Amino acid sequence: MSETSADDLLRLDKQLCFALVTAARNVVAVYRPILEPLGLTHPQYLAMLALWEQSPRSLGDLAAALAMEPATASPLVKRLEGDGLIERRRSSADERRLDIALTAKGADLRQAALDVPRQVMARLGMSVPEVEAVRDALTRFAGAVEL
Repeated sequence: MSETSADDLLRLDKQLCFALVTAARNVVAVYRPILEPLGLTHPQYLAMLALWEQSPRSLGDLAAALAMEPATASPLVKRLEGDGLIERRRSSADERRLDIALTAKGADLRQAALDVPRQVMARLGMSVPEVEAVRDALTRFAGAVEL
């Protein structure tokens, strides 16, 4: 294994941050044409994934699941509501809280989304184990960073 010089460590192509930013931009570009027929953007798709796992849920819970602030998730929820995929309603457990729940249309969209992961892997030319390895490494990385 060769030693990396201090100057080499400052090369753009050696930067973790650059690789992550580029990968994030590229993954959204891969998803865009796959999600377009479903009428979803990438952030909306992530929100729907969380709601397909658990619905209803509070805005705070949804935002936490998406690793974002509630103020950032709120416009996303409004857009999904405007598209008829979700509805906000008072919690039966606590009337002060608004729960976000799937509508029938939102629940039905899950069936159409079942092929999204296969299409993404096909576009990337990656197998399930390869995608899992990248995802697991990124999950470990994200968990190692304390904000």
